[in-house]
Amino acid sequence: MSSSSTPSNTTATAQIGVTGLAVMGSNIARNFARHGYTVAVHNRSIAKTDALLAEHGSEGTFVRSETIAEFLDALEKPRRVLIMVKAGAPTDAVIDELAEAMEPGDIIIDGGNSLYTDTIRREKAIRERGLHFVGAGISGGEEGALNGPSIMPGGPAESYKSLGPLLEEISAHVDGVPCCTHIGPDGSGHFVKMVHNGIEYSDMQLIGEAYQLLRDGLGKSAPEIADVFAEWNTGDLDSYLVEITAEVLRQTDAKTGKPLVDVIVDEAEQKGTGRWTVKSALDLGVPVTGIAEAVFARALSGSVPQRKATVGLASGELGTAPTDAAQFTEDVRQALYASKIVAYAQGFNQIQAGSAEYDWNVTPGDLATIWRGGCIIRAKFLNRIKDAFEADPGLPTLLAAPYFRSAVEAAIDSWRRVVSTATALGIPIPGFSSALSYYDALRTERLPAALTQGLRDYFGAHTYERTDAEPGQKFHTLWSGDRSEVQA
Repeated sequence: MSSSSTPSNTTATAQIGVTGLAVMGSNIARNFARHGYTVAVHNRSIAKTDALLAEHGSEGTFVRSETIAEFLDALEKPRRVLIMVKAGAPTDAVIDELAEAMEPGDIIIDGGNSLYTDTIRREKAIRERGLHFVGAGISGGEEGALNGPSIMPGGPAESYKSLGPLLEEISAHVDGVPCCTHIGPDGSGHFVKMVHNGIEYSDMQLIGEAYQLLRDGLGKSAPEIADVFAEWNTGDLDSYLVEITAEVLRQTDAKTGKPLVDVIVDEAEQKGTGRWTVKSALDLGVPVTGIAEAVFARALSGSVPQRKATVGLASGELGTAPTDAAQFTEDVRQALYASKIVAYAQGFNQIQAGSAEYDWNVTPGDLATIWRGGCIIRAKFLNRIKDAFEADPGLPTLLAAPYFRSAVEAAIDSWRRVVSTATALGIPIPGFSSALSYYDALRTERLPAALTQGLRDYFGAHTYERTDAEPGQKFHTLWSGDRSEVQA
């Protein structure tokens, strides 16, 4: 591999172009270069281009460009251009500028966190101009972008023939398998990335609740809890997020000497992908209660006026701390694992529903495969999810797969004890408790929805079905009349 940064030129030598050279874009460009590709680089601010080349130009072959025309001239045809700019209007602006100057067959790839409905719109508009548009979800943060992310490209299957080999090569690899595959048409890649981020929200909320239970329930210090998470990371909970939880909890603040976590303001921010996941789930009619509670927990953490106004409100009579610390710690581990399974089960249900709604034909097992490395939610148990969908591609819920059914059954008593103890101690656990309620609702033979339908029929004549009639047959009771039943 040659090592150089080429000045502006009009020789079409680059296999891939990257525009938008903030940290993610720069790292992806470096990743391509490290794999032997010649990379054309462009940024609206030329200073960022020059900074990349000055600091990392020796890592591979880059072609510097100052204008879009120079940038496109540097690319082999069909051109492949990866956009790494802020989602929304900035992305539209760059797409329009590129599309005006590109030729039929060229490929535009949006690697940002774009809303999938925007990607559907853009793909249609770009297709009508004879170009290819690929919405690619990229997970792994700055480190993943440089060393191997998980990549979720949607768009035309034809474009993946040209683009796929490059993306697969720079992606993370697990057991020799690239963490990248063609997801499906138009917005499918960004949809899957959105749900991935929703699962990530839930995962972090559950980890936070486990931390608070050990801190407030057992009085453990941050370093002590770090040791617990490090131990958990050697078993079923082996995952990137559990691993870095131990690292964050071990960090000492240089200024105060206290654990860093104890001096960080407890207001969690969000970029919006979690909200998108919940909004989409509402539209699709899919209960993603764990993800929703995680999004709302972040919103509540930032509800400063409300939190200040309610300091000192009555707690009622609280219970006593668990006397067997080792048993409670194990119970929390089991509850965390079971709740995590529910979060993934709900996320995969949403992906299945989205795939059906938009006719994407997404293969759930493929997602479990490409999420095993590179991405933020990478975890050992994704191999189990992959196996579950390979055994039953039409699996209605992960909770019904033999491994996950057994895992939850083994954890259920611990899970209930944790929720009961947290409630008695006044420790908020929206993630753990909502996951348990979801599980209990699924396994309950008769839900109170029968009463809900009766009430709806009473005030709005919305009808109901009967257990002893054909499915789909509707009935109505004449509530304001003689209360006889009629077929609707």
